[in-house]
Amino acid sequence: MTNDVLGQATDKVKKLRRSRNDRMVAGVCGGVAQLLGVDAALLRIVLVAATLFGFGTGALLYLAAWILVPEEA
Repeated sequence: MTNDVLGQATDKVKKLRRSRNDRMVAGVCGGVAQLLGVDAALLRIVLVAATLFGFGTGALLYLAAWILVPEEA
């Protein structure tokens, strides 16, 4: 019974994956948008603003996510 409960809980957990369908470069913004339930274009605008006003912080975060976040199957 414990394994069944654990299996059901694991099925409901959302996992961050890079998108294969909604991508411009690596699919990071598309994957985060799917996870959060928002439009990917909005996240891309926020990322560009973070890159411009945060002295490249947005680009570093995107690069780290590109390397660390696996692509969806």
